[in-house]
Amino acid sequence: MINDEQLLIGLLSISDRAAQGVYADQGIPALEEWFGRALASPWRSERRLIVDEQARIEETLKELVDELGCHLVLTTGGTGPAPRDVTPEATLAVADRLMPGFGEEMRRISLNFVPTAILSRQLGVVRGKALILNLPGQPKSIRETLEGVKAADGTVVVNGIFAAVPYCIDLLGGPYVETVAQVVKAFRPKSALRPTAPEG
Repeated sequence: MINDEQLLIGLLSISDRAAQGVYADQGIPALEEWFGRALASPWRSERRLIVDEQARIEETLKELVDELGCHLVLTTGGTGPAPRDVTPEATLAVADRLMPGFGEEMRRISLNFVPTAILSRQLGVVRGKALILNLPGQPKSIRETLEGVKAADGTVVVNGIFAAVPYCIDLLGGPYVETVAQVVKAFRPKSALRPTAPEG
């Protein structure tokens, strides 16, 4: 499973109180733990913890994508209806294209667990060659959104959004990402599957 390029993931936690040190951020540690279990390909992360300010969020998203070259950027927090929740507005402001299926699926998954998921304004966009996804702020919700809904025996009832992410990264020209199927099984059309050995 040697890849030509290492997946670079931008992890952006957006929280006034965590950024000010009132409490410890939980979003980024939860995401790094999850990727440690879910990815079979090499990866590394760039972490940022900032306050709920639209201009600052836009600036940080541009830095992660344009300057650092992240293939995937995941935000946590700031997606509800409260006045300080401006993550979707900032994400749309830097987007080249909207990927509406991600937001729709995140709400569909979360509604299996909490009725207030309908209040979420999470979305997915493309900027350049990067996929940007707004995730929930709570570790349990992050895991559910990425992995989907599973029955007691582990059978997947509703696919998590990450099942579609590796193929999306392929289509954007990023590295070939393989997952640990027991955590989340990536879906690719047969024509997009590659042998595990590098070409050439």
